[in-house]
Amino acid sequence: MISKPYFKQRNSIMSQRMTLISSPAFVPEAQLKKIGGFAALFGNDRPLVLEIGCGIGDFIIKLATRSPQRNYIAIDIFNQGCRQTCSRVDASGLTNIRVMRSEARYLMHHVLGKDSLQAIYINCPDPWPKKRHRKRRLLNQNFLNLALYCLQPGGELNFTTDFVDYGEAAGELLAADERLVNLNPTPFTHELGDYPISKYMRRFLDLGQPIYFCRYQKHRDVLINKPQLQKGFRLPWGKEEC
Repeated sequence: MISKPYFKQRNSIMSQRMTLISSPAFVPEAQLKKIGGFAALFGNDRPLVLEIGCGIGDFIIKLATRSPQRNYIAIDIFNQGCRQTCSRVDASGLTNIRVMRSEARYLMHHVLGKDSLQAIYINCPDPWPKKRHRKRRLLNQNFLNLALYCLQPGGELNFTTDFVDYGEAAGELLAADERLVNLNPTPFTHELGDYPISKYMRRFLDLGQPIYFCRYQKHRDVLINKPQLQKGFRLPWGKEEC
């Protein structure tokens, strides 16, 4: 069960002072509901990719530039992160990115749904370093069940963190799940290869601190029922337009 202080923090995050985002790349959830889904939003049915926690948007710009044949949804719970990401998207001229202020689990469960995503990217999420707070981490068994439900057969789950304990725990969780295929030789690796490097990740690499990288693929013959949404993560529809 999620503790009361967490609910207070969530309420504080979602009630922060908002800056109006007028970018054409920004999509309020209410607008998406009215349009009828992501294919209608983009005007095509190209494969859909989700980045959870887009930060300032540098990672999604690199990713979308590299693979223009896919559509990208970049989400963040912070209004300022969405605003900065939109500014970068607008400056890039890319038309295959949309930005939303939304809670990932709610969006995945209520909007995206079964076999909707070709890939999920999660880069350096809040590590909740105190032991008593680690149940609040994004990547846990409940989230993994939801991610596998949303991923298409053969879809990828990519996860990075600069926090040692989180990286080790993520590798252990993912490697133990028989519904996944590890695309790296070990549960996690510090070798990033051609993986796009965000400004935040670069900061740690320049200091000589390793990034823990997990890259897994959903088995193509796995059938997954819709999981229950864990209580405490519902962001009310339509309250994140600004």
